[in-house]
Amino acid sequence: MKKKTPRRLRILALMHESLIPPDDTKGVDLEAAEWKTEYCVVSTLRRLGHEVFPLGVGSNLGVIRNAIHELEPQIAFNLLEGFDDVATWDQNVVAYLELSKMPYTGCNSRGLLLAREKSIAKKLLTYHRIPVADFAVFPRGRKVKRPKRLAFPLFVKSLTLDASIGISQASVVEDEEELEARVEFIHESIGTDALVEHFIDGRELYVGILGNQQLQVLPIWELSFTKMPEEKRRIATERLKWSLTYQKKHGIVSGEAKDLPEEVEARIRDICKRTYRNLMLSGCARIDLRLTEAGQAYVIEANPNPQLSEDEDFAQSAKKAGVDYESLLQRIVNLGLRWEPTRLG
Repeated sequence: MKKKTPRRLRILALMHESLIPPDDTKGVDLEAAEWKTEYCVVSTLRRLGHEVFPLGVGSNLGVIRNAIHELEPQIAFNLLEGFDDVATWDQNVVAYLELSKMPYTGCNSRGLLLAREKSIAKKLLTYHRIPVADFAVFPRGRKVKRPKRLAFPLFVKSLTLDASIGISQASVVEDEEELEARVEFIHESIGTDALVEHFIDGRELYVGILGNQQLQVLPIWELSFTKMPEEKRRIATERLKWSLTYQKKHGIVSGEAKDLPEEVEARIRDICKRTYRNLMLSGCARIDLRLTEAGQAYVIEANPNPQLSEDEDFAQSAKKAGVDYESLLQRIVNLGLRWEPTRLG
């Protein structure tokens, strides 16, 4: 069946000022380009017939205000992962779009606030009886003191940063000395408070979700470690995320999760939908989980506005569900046009 041609839109594409893709990519290794996602989105939206205006955003909201006034876009495609180099301030940019009555793609400001602050998210999910690992927050400037309820091994990461920043094999700690050293690393080298949670040994699963009120759960995706030495922890480290050499060396691949019992798959899908709704997410998100050998699934975190590169997990999972890349981006745009920021749920 022939695809229905979407109506032509004027789209303002918001991205970090250093990630504006060049008009001419001849001779450029797109796979290694830092602006690969931005290029994929902008070029695909243009191929769909839309008029797209990439806008670099640094530390001044005025550029957005001026662009809205001068270009009169019908929607902003939000590719920002922060503002003024503060990762959690992307929610404020979205709030500004809401106050400006400008439709936008991706998650609303309330959902970003709840999901980005991992301790708040975990408390909310616990209240709604969604399984999460037991945890504690270790603020900067305070002595490291482990609550007795937190048994080793423990996993130490940034309270607010995503993209596996600060995560390595040393993030899994086995005793008090290792715990203190890793929390100190997060405080001093990463510059945030530390989140310490019980380490869940098991399969690493990702579940993409599309929608506002009506949700589509995409096929369950898995990160597999086919050549990882037995003594290494199977976790998504920062090096794993950014180093193709490391991925190839350890046979790290992602693809549709296989051999999941029907009841386990159904339970995971239900958990992810409940997570999405209880964190007040909208547009699209990816829910990260760990699945133990006993078949117990734990939500590790929710990632609103996931990476939208064509070769990333979210787009590949959508493709498996019959939604090609062009259709995926168009659907995200349509969801943004339909979203009502004043809606309470």
